[in-house]
Amino acid sequence: MKLGFYKQSLKKRIQVLYIFLAILCISVTGVGSYLFAARSIQGSALELKQGILNKSVQVMDEHLRHIVVSSFSLMLGESFGQVMKDVSNNNSAHYYQNLSLLQTSFDQLKLVEPLIDTTYLSTPIGDFYSTKDFPERKTNFKEKYGSYLERPGWNTLWLGAHQSELFQSKGRVLSLLLKPTVIDNHNFPDVYMVVNMKEEAMRSILEQDLMNNQVQLFLLQKDGSMVIRPETQTYAFNTEQNFVSRFNQGTAGDFNYINASGEELLVNYSTLSMNEDWVMVSIQSKADLLQPLKQIRWLIFWIMLICTVVALALSNLLASALLGPLNKLQRLMVEVEYNDLDVRFQSRYEDEVSAVGHKFNRMLDQIQVLIQEVRTSEQEKRKSEVKALQAQVDPHFLYNTLNTIFWKSENGEKSDVSEMIVALSLLFRLGLNNGNDITTLQQEVQHVRQYLQLQQKCYENLFTYTIEVEDDAYLSVRMLKILLQPLVENSILHGFRDKAELGRIEIRIYRAAGFLILRVTDNGCGMDAAQLANAVNGTEAERRGYALSNLRSRLSLHYGESASIAFSSIPDIATTVTVTIPIL
Repeated sequence: MKLGFYKQSLKKRIQVLYIFLAILCISVTGVGSYLFAARSIQGSALELKQGILNKSVQVMDEHLRHIVVSSFSLMLGESFGQVMKDVSNNNSAHYYQNLSLLQTSFDQLKLVEPLIDTTYLSTPIGDFYSTKDFPERKTNFKEKYGSYLERPGWNTLWLGAHQSELFQSKGRVLSLLLKPTVIDNHNFPDVYMVVNMKEEAMRSILEQDLMNNQVQLFLLQKDGSMVIRPETQTYAFNTEQNFVSRFNQGTAGDFNYINASGEELLVNYSTLSMNEDWVMVSIQSKADLLQPLKQIRWLIFWIMLICTVVALALSNLLASALLGPLNKLQRLMVEVEYNDLDVRFQSRYEDEVSAVGHKFNRMLDQIQVLIQEVRTSEQEKRKSEVKALQAQVDPHFLYNTLNTIFWKSENGEKSDVSEMIVALSLLFRLGLNNGNDITTLQQEVQHVRQYLQLQQKCYENLFTYTIEVEDDAYLSVRMLKILLQPLVENSILHGFRDKAELGRIEIRIYRAAGFLILRVTDNGCGMDAAQLANAVNGTEAERRGYALSNLRSRLSLHYGESASIAFSSIPDIATTVTVTIPIL
């Protein structure tokens, strides 16, 4: 009977009636329990976070209040009073004396309040600051803060994090803009003081009371812009208008918010008393908060599953037995789709699925044999083509160079001939590279330098050259040899052929995103860059131009599609060939 069951067709085995049982009560009980627990945890978390947020707001208010008090205390000092007397008398003769007097006051201000980074006093008789802070001479105070100075009815004005442009240290700071009130029965309408606090120090105060890394605190303005930028910002909520309108409805509170990406957030907010335009906001993902409920959710799931299994035991066991081989074959096909050809189908059934599975196994065996044959053939072909193309480079260059040496010899220029032969021997010693196709960037640079020196002998007063390597550390990078010489040869033979004035060749080598960039630029007569690119980068049958097409073939064989060669040309100004290769 057991063997007879295994021999039944799939069609007959799947003719089993699936029985639906009522599990509504179990589902309602489980889901209701989970929602009740989630609602309780969410309410407690919002209440706890609101209390912590209020304490954080109090701490931040206390720091801001202390900064304001310390700043106004500086204005009550004798040194500041002396400066104000000179301001009222419009006496700028004592500027440097007053600047020296205020140094102690500025230093004491920093000692009293460590959060203060720099202080800047702008007056009609000159600007005053701590000389240790190195002010930015090019920045004008009123150009930077003019829009704020024109606001009516203010004595203190807080500015969110921005670049510090009054001093040479361009770090981000929060600023307190002060306008001195009446001092000794005098008004000073054009006297302003800026007290800067480093954003990093203020951020540490903001984040010191965080409960855990799931909660993020932000200090925002009423319009949603950042007062203090967090180091890692998970939620880009401040650009969403619906979010900003929610925390503008009161001085403190909480609400749920679904952001643009569909994530539900639990938000608490509280307004600072020192600056009612600043709001401290606490953000936590509801999913992170309810993470501990996963255990309850899994418990409910298992209870529901057990009840379901009991009710559907017979039908589920039967469906599993019937559909098991087919599901197994489907999983194996998915693994083959991801290039795992070592999988094999095994089954104790002798039905249609098993027959398909055995044919599937034979197909995989044949594919593996064919792939190995193709791989071996391609590897041998690649080695042969690289060697053949490499061999083409050396005879091509040797022909051009020996032809030049011959004419030098015919003209009796023996000294130049001797120097060229020595340079040629060094050139080929570097080019041969002991039979290796791979060389280093340092040897490649030496190789092209020898070539250029030879060509300067061949074509006197034809061109000059420069070689620039961005970083000497790149000299040890391994690369395919003889890549620069064909590019330089192309500039000399084609770029300067019809050019009357002195030519210039610039070789620049640098690194960009894991690639080594070899760039050769000349001021020759130029070329049709698009046409040359089609000729060089086209199919094997379409490629023309001996040196550059040969170079493109070598790049393709060795580096594949990750290497490229590009052309740009402005006639008589700049013609550039750029070779990009991956760093080995």
